[in-house]
Amino acid sequence: MRSVRAGLLYFLMTFGAGFALGPIRLFLLVPRIGVRAAELIELPVMILISYLAARWVTRRLAVPPATAPRLAMGLTALALLVTCEFTFVLKLQGLTLQDYLAHRDPVSGTAYALSLAIVALLPLAVNRR
Repeated sequence: MRSVRAGLLYFLMTFGAGFALGPIRLFLLVPRIGVRAAELIELPVMILISYLAARWVTRRLAVPPATAPRLAMGLTALALLVTCEFTFVLKLQGLTLQDYLAHRDPVSGTAYALSLAIVALLPLAVNRR
């Protein structure tokens, strides 16, 4: 149960950061440098935030360093991130899932998918002592 609570908190921190950075990307960066570049600039910032969040949550909630609890934390956060992305965010942008997938930039879309895998696995990499 601790891992699920940790995953929920980890999700809230990463989703909250992404929700805060989204308007900056959309309204400031995209018009100046385009979608691909804006998303690729935002990506390392989000990975850093995710790393810091994973580190803080695992310490704060004392998630055991074993693989199973850490993976449960990461996969819980991933499931919640993807669920919110494909429901709340798409509705906010007025897109269907098909529209979203059809118009996703192949480079930044692939990088985004890889970053989701990183977010899911980061709890395994932090505070292992």
